[in-house]
Amino acid sequence: MEASHSLLSSSSSCLPLPSRSRIPLRSLPGSNLSKALSFSRSVEFSSSSSLRFGDSWDRRGGRLPSVKASARSALSADPMASVDPTVSPRVSSVKPSKTMAITDQATALVQSGVPVIGLAAGEPDFDTPAAISEAGINAIRQGYTRYTPNAGTLELRKAICHKFQEENGLSYAPDQILVSNGAKQSIMQAVLAVCSPGDEVIIPAPYWVSYPEMARLADAAPVIISTNISENFLLKPEALASKLNEKSRLLILCSPSNPTGSVYPKELLEEIADIVRKHPRLLVLSDEIYEHIIYPPAKHTSFASLPGMWERTLTVNGFSKAFAMTGWRLGYLACPKHFVAACGKIQSQSTSGASSISQKAGLAALGLGYAGGEAVSTMVRAFQERRDFLVKSFRELEGAKISEPQGAFYLFVDFSSYYGAEVEGFGIIKDSESLCRFLLDKAQVALVPGDAFGDDKCIRISYAASLSTLQAAVGKIKEAMILLKPPIPVS
Repeated sequence: MEASHSLLSSSSSCLPLPSRSRIPLRSLPGSNLSKALSFSRSVEFSSSSSLRFGDSWDRRGGRLPSVKASARSALSADPMASVDPTVSPRVSSVKPSKTMAITDQATALVQSGVPVIGLAAGEPDFDTPAAISEAGINAIRQGYTRYTPNAGTLELRKAICHKFQEENGLSYAPDQILVSNGAKQSIMQAVLAVCSPGDEVIIPAPYWVSYPEMARLADAAPVIISTNISENFLLKPEALASKLNEKSRLLILCSPSNPTGSVYPKELLEEIADIVRKHPRLLVLSDEIYEHIIYPPAKHTSFASLPGMWERTLTVNGFSKAFAMTGWRLGYLACPKHFVAACGKIQSQSTSGASSISQKAGLAALGLGYAGGEAVSTMVRAFQERRDFLVKSFRELEGAKISEPQGAFYLFVDFSSYYGAEVEGFGIIKDSESLCRFLLDKAQVALVPGDAFGDDKCIRISYAASLSTLQAAVGKIKEAMILLKPPIPVS
C-alpha cells in the first residue's frame, strides 16, 4: 500500500506542479541551489504575461521606471498601463503559505533535474484505500455527478453523526453538520462566521501556518501564545488565562498537532475548559484532522466532549490525512445549529456543496470500521515506524533537541544551537529559513522553516514518505550538518 518512492525525480508526481511558469533552473549559471532558488522566485511570472527574461516591471504602476520618456510613452499603449493593480488591504495583510511555496520551489528544482527529497508537504504518501476509490469510481459510473445539498448529502451527514457518537461520545443531528471542500474550508468559514472586526483569536504556537492568516481575513487579531519544547509544545492553562479579555472570541486547538505531533491529554484539556468556561464570549475551534494518526499510549479527546464545552465548540475534521484522501477535498464541521447555519451561508455564496463523487467516497471511508479499520491502522503503523527511526536518528545528532511526536506525521526539531555558524560559500546560519536553504543547497532535502509555524528555533520534517526515503534524507542531512558546529552549547 505504501508508495514505491518519495525521492523526487524529473518524472515524479509526489509534488503538485506549480501553477506559474518559471525560467528553467538548468539554464542558470553556477551550481548553488539556494542562489538558483532565489533566482527562480525573482523571475517567476504568470504564464499569460508578455514579460521576457531580462524585463524589469513595476507591478504598482505597470511601468519600467528606468527607461526614457520615449519608452514610457510607448508603454501608454499597453492596456495594463491604465489598470489599477491594487488589491484589497485585507488580502495584502495575509502571508502566502510557506509550506506550499517550498513545495513549489522543490518541484521547480526537480523539473530542472535536481534530485531533491521533499519532506515539506503534509500529505500521506499512501494511495487512497481501494474501497474508498471504488466508491468514487462507482459514483461516476452510476451518474452520481450532480449538485448535492449545500450542507452535504443526508446519508453522509448521518454517517458523520454516527462516527461522532461511536468514536467521540458526541451527539449531533444532521443539521448540525456541514460538509465542505476540505477541512481548511471548514476552518476558514468557522472563523469568518464567529469573528467580528477587532475580535481576538487565541492561537498557541507552534501553529498550523493558516490559522493567523484566517484570523486576519476575518478582520480579527491573532494573539499568539508561545509554548516550550520542554513541555511538549502544549499550551499552559495559566498562559491562556493571562491572554484572555473581553475581545477574546476564539481559541484554536489542534490535537494531534501540526507541526509538532503533540497530543493534548484529557486532564490538560479539562484545565483549559475550566478557563474557557469563565469567559462567556469565548468559543473553541477544535481541529481534529489528525485524530486517527495517533501512537499509543496517547489517546485522543474531543474538546466538545468535556462538560459544558459542546455548546461553545466548533469541531473540524475530514478525510485527507487518516484516509489518504488529500485530493478528494472533503472535510466537515460539527457544532450547534446556529453556527452551522452561519457557516452554511458563507459556503452557499462561495463554493456551494462538496463534490458529489467525493461524498460517496467519504461515506465509504466511514464504513471501513472504527477509526478507519485495518486500512487506517496499517498506515498508522508505518507512520509510527518512521517516527521511531527519525526520533532515534536526530537524538544522535549533536545540538538537535526534539519532543517525541505522539500523533500526526511531523517531527519539529530545535536546531537553534546551530544558529550563528558560518559556512564557507554559503554564509551565516542565522535562523530557520537560512538553515532550510542550507539543507536544500548542501543536502538537497526540502524542509519547512519553523518561523512559518511561529517558532523560529525549529524545522518541520514530514515523515509522510517511505522509510527508505527518510533514511536517505537523514544521511544527507547529517553529512551537511557536519559542516556546522553548534556555536551554542546544548544543555
